[in-house]
Amino acid sequence: MNNARRYVAELVGTAALLCAVVGSGIMAENLSAGNNGVALIANTLATVFALYVLIEAFAPISGAHFNPAVSLVMAYRQDLAREQLFGYIAAQLIGAALGAWLAHAMFDLEILQTSTKVRSGTGQLLAEVVATAGLIFVILRAPVGKASAMVACYIGAAYWFTASTSFANPAAVFGRMMSNTFAGIRLLDAPQFMLAQVGGAFLGLALFELLKPKSEPV
Repeated sequence: MNNARRYVAELVGTAALLCAVVGSGIMAENLSAGNNGVALIANTLATVFALYVLIEAFAPISGAHFNPAVSLVMAYRQDLAREQLFGYIAAQLIGAALGAWLAHAMFDLEILQTSTKVRSGTGQLLAEVVATAGLIFVILRAPVGKASAMVACYIGAAYWFTASTSFANPAAVFGRMMSNTFAGIRLLDAPQFMLAQVGGAFLGLALFELLKPKSEPV
């Protein structure tokens, strides 16, 4: 039963996060009159606020990963039981799809979509490595009770300092490739993004281990 609660928390939390990302992108595109900078500001703010609230709400239940790359690192560190890893990732992917579909439904768009938004090139892939490495490092370095604010602030900043607008999350890629809207990513580009994110996640873990004082607990 405890595992079921964790999986439901990850599903609902990831769905809410993707609904915020995709939905705010749709609203921003509708209201910005073609100004992509204004749209990105709106998309960033909605994501930052949603992340903070969702981490605060769900962290006591599941750890509020909402991200397969985070779950992989936590399982590797044995902070997440390895037998729970599949359940976490499955819940996150299902939640991501449901969140994108919910956003479409609220804006009276076709629910089932496939994105055609091109996000390719070595710069974008490097950006995803950097974004995800930074995310993992921030999570692992965050003092108790500070992770929600630190993660939200980091992602908000990374929206603007990375060429890819910082997906940093394979579940986010999965949900966003099902949305042909401002936040979307075409299917052809999605696997490369996911691989870059997983590589970045373990790079962030390596940096954390490198900088960790010998006396500091794991």
